[in-house]
Amino acid sequence: MAQSAPKSLKSASLSLQSFNPLCSSAEDLKHSQPRTVMTDNRDSDTLILVDNSFGRLPDHLLIEIFIRLPVSEWAQISCVKKQWASLFLGECLWQAALMRTFPSASQAKRWPGPIPQGLSKRRFAALYVGKHIFALDDEIDEILGHTYLFLKEQLELSNMPPPSGILHGTIIDQFITCGKSRDVAHELASQIWLAVLDNLDENQHTFLLLKRLALEGDVFLPFPYSRSIKVQWRVFEKLFTDFRDCFDPADYYDVLAIAKNKFQPIPSAWF
Repeated sequence: MAQSAPKSLKSASLSLQSFNPLCSSAEDLKHSQPRTVMTDNRDSDTLILVDNSFGRLPDHLLIEIFIRLPVSEWAQISCVKKQWASLFLGECLWQAALMRTFPSASQAKRWPGPIPQGLSKRRFAALYVGKHIFALDDEIDEILGHTYLFLKEQLELSNMPPPSGILHGTIIDQFITCGKSRDVAHELASQIWLAVLDNLDENQHTFLLLKRLALEGDVFLPFPYSRSIKVQWRVFEKLFTDFRDCFDPADYYDVLAIAKNKFQPIPSAWF
């Protein structure tokens, strides 16, 4: 009964940290000049000379260089100098990266609905996420990316996320206000839920989140505001496969009883 999820974001070697390329410690940003190394090695001296010359480049040239490097290296680059970190905090670099990586983004119109489009940095993140998970046209890719980021942040970064019904309803409303049919909105929302669930970190917070989702009482909601059976199945599947050892006996049997009531039959591996 389990359904295959959209392409995992982990398989694209991507994490949300890639879009917040700042050093975790302010100490890493204190030194604004390259380090001087005393050495007789000519290769090392040449590298120092190149480093000093590179450091004197104006911002617009640095931006053109940085946006041509792999996204996976941006976080590390931003920790080299304060000047470089400030570039990744500014709008100019992200506008340039957006236009270079997603040229059609300049033609995208702002859409109505509860999930905003955001500035260039957010739009780059959304389009990058959409490209590596969903295979649809660019405009839909961006909406899916924004919706994915919205749901993942709500589930992963909040100590007490809103009930799943509210989050699901927000996603459905977003797609309907963008002109999608109820059937399409329901299918897109299901894809986003599956992708987010598959890319949550495996930690105690995720276990408690999944357990809360599993224990939520069934509330009758009209289509398309009811979560799909595929999404509900994935919650229990992850609990009984990835987090089986986190249960205490009482909680395990409570969740197992709910699974038996929802799905018939259930896999023997869940017992």
